[in-house]
Amino acid sequence: MNLNRKYEWLFVIAFVFFMFYKPIFCFLLLGTLIILYVIQYSLFLNNVNKNGKEINGKILSYEIEDDGYKSPLVEFEINGKKIIKKPYYYSSTDLSKFKTYRNNIDMSIPIIYIPNDPEKFIIKSEKNFNYFTLILFTIVGLIFLLIGFAQLFNFIKIDGLN
Repeated sequence: MNLNRKYEWLFVIAFVFFMFYKPIFCFLLLGTLIILYVIQYSLFLNNVNKNGKEINGKILSYEIEDDGYKSPLVEFEINGKKIIKKPYYYSSTDLSKFKTYRNNIDMSIPIIYIPNDPEKFIIKSEKNFNYFTLILFTIVGLIFLLIGFAQLFNFIKIDGLN
């Protein structure tokens, strides 16, 4: 994710502080963070869908992330410049932990990139799934915010969160 490292550390410090001082603020912090990420990636997806250019790329391999999910490493060429990167936004499912994807290696796939920043791209066939995951994250973020504000304004009482 693209939040500045300074702000990430500030978030972690605030989260740890509020865990001991007033845990209900942890719900508000998490909800806010999730919503900020949703806004960031929604703006990106809208921009790439509105202003993006389509080109074919080739899946070179799948990289395993820290949590076991696999992301495709895609190669494509724009104006003679070869780009090899993972999509800027890509959502994996739990199935990607178990699938090998061997049959996808060297497969040509359509991608959509931003002309002024071609290293930011998405896989065209994943466009609807990308929006679906953003909707799920929005719901989760709003639930965290709703619980936080409801507890903060005493609409609900959750033991241990005061």
